[in-house]
Amino acid sequence: MTHPQVVRVYSTYQDPDYECPWQSVAPRGSTGSGVIVGPGRVLTGAHVVANATFVQVQKQDDPSKVPARVLAISHDCDLALLEIDDPAFTRGIKPARIGELPRLREAVQVVGYPIGGEEVSITEGVVSRIEVQRYEHSQRHLLAVTVDAAINEGNSGGPVFARGKVVGIAFQALPDAENIGEMVPAPIIERFLAGVKSGKDPQVPGIGISTQPLENPALRAHLGMKPAHSGVLITAVQYGSSAWGQLQKGDVLMELDGLRIADNGTVRYRGRHRCQFDAVIGDHHCGSVVQARVLRGGTVRSVRMTMQPMAWLVPRTEFDRRPMWFLYGGLVFQRLTAEFLRIWGEHWWDKAPKELLHLYYSGLRRPEQQEVVVLAQVLADRVNVGYEPFMNDVVAEVNGVRPVDMRDFIARMDAAVGEVVLKLTSGATVLLDSKAAKAAMPRILEQYHVPGDRSSDLTAPLLASAGSRGKPRRRVR
Repeated sequence: MTHPQVVRVYSTYQDPDYECPWQSVAPRGSTGSGVIVGPGRVLTGAHVVANATFVQVQKQDDPSKVPARVLAISHDCDLALLEIDDPAFTRGIKPARIGELPRLREAVQVVGYPIGGEEVSITEGVVSRIEVQRYEHSQRHLLAVTVDAAINEGNSGGPVFARGKVVGIAFQALPDAENIGEMVPAPIIERFLAGVKSGKDPQVPGIGISTQPLENPALRAHLGMKPAHSGVLITAVQYGSSAWGQLQKGDVLMELDGLRIADNGTVRYRGRHRCQFDAVIGDHHCGSVVQARVLRGGTVRSVRMTMQPMAWLVPRTEFDRRPMWFLYGGLVFQRLTAEFLRIWGEHWWDKAPKELLHLYYSGLRRPEQQEVVVLAQVLADRVNVGYEPFMNDVVAEVNGVRPVDMRDFIARMDAAVGEVVLKLTSGATVLLDSKAAKAAMPRILEQYHVPGDRSSDLTAPLLASAGSRGKPRRRVR
């Protein structure tokens, strides 16, 4: 038997329906691959078991399937660790060992269960690129390894071997290329498994900054950079991120975690690979302290950042949780998230409203605006006649006040008396009489078969004010 550690993963999953957020779409099934990395432990891809309701695994040459459960998952780096309660499943199988970051042109074997057959498949290739790539599952920019070996549907989550060790987990393919795939590299796998073992947050932290290169001599001179200096200009800092309160807009980020940043934003990662400085973050856990050096006002300073989960104005990963929604007078409100944008279909990044896409790509999370509230749908009723054209418009104000986030918005709506005036970013005004809107709710809930006026995570009492509070790769499931 070749690579007996490689198993097939069966997932039954049920995705939320963001067009009707109080319900889910019909359950579906998919298959992927995984690898045994310890007694009763199988490593696979996060997207293989995302939103899973039931998971099973199957060994080679064994027709029986054994139930498994998700022990830990990191949607950021597209990895998941499954636990099998049946001790016999992995008995007698030597767990696969995690290797090192492979070298360019090194031969690798992609092992898994692609569609079209029942037996394990092995495709061979070589490492063609090692650089930061966008992970389709999370939209994070992290270190990835490109191989010129086929990664097809069903292969995903399976191991990539080199010199007898696992050097990657297959996770996505390039949409317009043949026999080219990408894998989560060994350093990120080691970070994930070590974090699970020590009980750390499996999320990959984020710095939370936007930058631009500093290759222009005039701009360098304007910033007071000397010939020996190099780095990137910080153009924005996201509120609540690792950089908030430590880095500033206008700083030149010169060094991160002991690695010098070039004017094009690259570092010499592990002494071998020239890639974007984002690669450094994949080595750390939330709570870790990372040193940086910046040029601020002509003076070089050292700063320490405590790593935090990535903070976006528009969240990228909403898996394994239900949508947050609120219904008022037949108006359905949701947070703007990446999953909400996917209701526009496979090419959502071209089809979704331009304002929503601008907020997704360029929106800045600030203390006064930490989430975007969208009027997502209008359940037609006499109390909201005339407001149907304003679907998918962003709420700018509630009775003259900008909502901080969804909970702040709902608190203000709940507390409103008399007229409720919503200003939308399109310039439109939506006005409801609060008494009439609340009186209409039982009728609307019954007519549209809605179970309540808000999602289950919003049933707790709310305060009057929250106060303190590019083209993607193809993911292969």
